Amino acid sequence: MPRVNLNYCTEAELVEKIASGDERAFEQLYRIYNPKVYYYLRKLTKDNDLAEELLQQVFMKVWEKRSMLNAEKLFMCYLYRMSENLVTDFYRKSRRDKKAMEALLLVASELIAGPIETIISKEDDGLLQQAINKLPPQRMKIFVLCKFEGKSYEEVSALLGISTSTISDHIVKATKSIKTSLRASMKVAG
Repeated sequence: MPRVNLNYCTEAELVEKIASGDERAFEQLYRIYNPKVYYYLRKLTKDNDLAEELLQQVFMKVWEKRSMLNAEKLFMCYLYRMSENLVTDFYRKSRRDKKAMEALLLVASELIAGPIETIISKEDDGLLQQAINKLPPQRMKIFVLCKFEGKSYEEVSALLGISTSTISDHIVKATKSIKTSLRASMKVAG
């Protein structure tokens, strides 16, 4: 099988040197293959920033797994396969994160209709609790009484000595604030 001559070393010799921990050989291989792998990742993702991020991951993985490199196989094929796997993993994780945030937003939307009856994961519950904790004290108290304890506006009105329209106003504003906070969390996670 023909090998590319790389600065008086064959690709196989460079791969062997990398497998034994030679950083200079790794740098040389990086300089040679960096543009090709970037172009391939760019073609797969159609996103410059994502391609750049994944490019770094490809070469980090090469270095981490250097002891398992096989000098008998074409290195470019190895890089392309690793690139494809990283792109697949990235999009799979993105879909999972998006579904989790959609479920969390659905729970937040259900807060408008009545008490929380939906079971949510601990992570989602934590994000929801953080959003609730950002509310002003009176609004948080009204929200918890109505949405978590299931009390009616009239019961909360009698308990706190404020009108039902004020209760309603607090619930609307609390729900809007929580949704905004959860959407911001979704953008940070995405």
